[in-house]
Amino acid sequence: QVQLVESGGGLVEYGGSLRLSCSASGFIYSDYGMKWLRRAPGKGLEWVSFITTDGTETNYRSSVEGRFTISRDNAKNMLFLQMNNLRPEDTAVYYCTRSPSNTVADKSIAGFWGQGTQVTVSS
Repeated sequence: QVQLVESGGGLVEYGGSLRLSCSASGFIYSDYGMKWLRRAPGKGLEWVSFITTDGTETNYRSSVEGRFTISRDNAKNMLFLQMNNLRPEDTAVYYCTRSPSNTVADKSIAGFWGQGTQVTVSS
């Protein structure tokens, strides 16, 4: 019943921007911290960013700090990832992910994730 549907991926040039969206359903969205994971070619699942239930605190992987912004709209059960100054190494499938219960500053790859959306950054 838990559903996470990502959208907004695509092909973008080096230095470009994309805004990923995630629509959540099947659970009380505001009760869970949320995060974005990604899987790059030849790599395993990798944590990208986390946001607390109320959106007041965020955490980022060092390589995306200052370039990506995670946000949420609890009234609409939505999660977002604004990605600016994109680099080829950001190329990956990005997954909207529900963090395990009672986690904070969650940098793990555990949780429930969606189908993913492809982000490709060309040089």
